[in-house]
Amino acid sequence: MILERLKNLREDNDLLQKQVADELKIPERTYGNYELGVRRIPLELLIELALFYNTSTDYLLGLTNEKAPYERAKAKKQ
Repeated sequence: MILERLKNLREDNDLLQKQVADELKIPERTYGNYELGVRRIPLELLIELALFYNTSTDYLLGLTNEKAPYERAKAKKQ
């Protein structure tokens, strides 16, 4: 599921693999291998991808079909 969603998000945003890889500061080949499922995506990078695409890690992982990210917890005012 994650492979399909990564590719769809990238294509929906009219981005090349190189552009996403540059944004993440990783080699293009590495990013391509993530999309192909040859390499596993590290947790830290999964979080960066969710932030980059303004979605949730749950959406990327296929745990929800809701693309909108969760509302971030707001710090309590003292």
